[in-house]
Amino acid sequence: MSSSSIERLRVVVATPLSRVHRRMIEAAEPRVELVCEQELLPPMRHAADFAGDPSFRRTFVQQKRFDALIDTADVLYGIPDVNPAALKRTVESNPKLRWVHIMAAGGGGQVAAANLSERELSRVLFTTSAGVHGDPLAEWAVFGVLAGAKSLPRLMAQQREHHWSGRWTMGQVGEQTVLVVGLGGIGRKVVEKLSALGATVIATSRSLTEAPGVSEIVAPADIAAVAGRVDAVVATLPGTTATEGLLGRAFFAAIKPGATVVNVGRGTVIDEEELLSALRDGRVGFAALDVFATEPLDEASPFWDQPNVLISPHTAALSEAEDRLIAQLFVENASRFLDGRELLNRVDTVEFY
Repeated sequence: MSSSSIERLRVVVATPLSRVHRRMIEAAEPRVELVCEQELLPPMRHAADFAGDPSFRRTFVQQKRFDALIDTADVLYGIPDVNPAALKRTVESNPKLRWVHIMAAGGGGQVAAANLSERELSRVLFTTSAGVHGDPLAEWAVFGVLAGAKSLPRLMAQQREHHWSGRWTMGQVGEQTVLVVGLGGIGRKVVEKLSALGATVIATSRSLTEAPGVSEIVAPADIAAVAGRVDAVVATLPGTTATEGLLGRAFFAAIKPGATVVNVGRGTVIDEEELLSALRDGRVGFAALDVFATEPLDEASPFWDQPNVLISPHTAALSEAEDRLIAQLFVENASRFLDGRELLNRVDTVEFY
């Protein structure tokens, strides 16, 4: 049966979703049968808390009910318990399952971690919430670039010490060149905001030759060639085998002394040992990091005590609007699915991004 012949879509809510947003989905797309048993889902502690309260536990009977419910879905709203193993179980158990919408922008990694067969990957469509997080992440990226330009670590240290020093020259973003690594939804928003500040933007892309607000596009493999010309670099890429360690030894060896590094993509995109070395010897003057290769960041990590590093606990994307925006994106894709049209934000099940 093709998606164009479906008259009604049974969507099982597998992740916390407020009553307000459930009603919004039902009103916006009446062909969706939205099924949610709230007592089987963990309570949310804050907006976009899709894993829910970690103290939540289902009884044995509740878990059986939850699994049985999940296995009746044509579509899942979220990965059950944000757990790749639970995703694998239901894909294997539910031959009706046609599509899974993932709350994360970079949900390809969760699909990869489920270790599904080629047949299963061809049977089930996966989409992410890419684009929903673009504005808040872009704002945080610009904040990181500004913090580096305006000597935030020195200002905070002098304030703690009650020390009024002599004056010094600060950077001006409008006169700087910034490398944006990745021109996906987040990268394009970063470019938009940096361009508005007057920055000259270089960006990376494997396919584009031009983009609004970008003065030059280079292939990801060629970033070391432009590293010496940029005052700041913003990484926005997802974590894949192709992006792992992209900002590594060659890049940091060529980087302009004192440059700022910002990461709002995935922690694996940066070789953290090479970044630490560059932070310690001054090749990198400041780093604003919302993501790390291993999270939570270990208490013993040297990043915590590095005076020229700002750490954010993977919270830069979070906003009060996120739940609503994801629900709206899901409605658009549900209509597309029912009408037999291409879905937005489909996961590439070869490279998993």
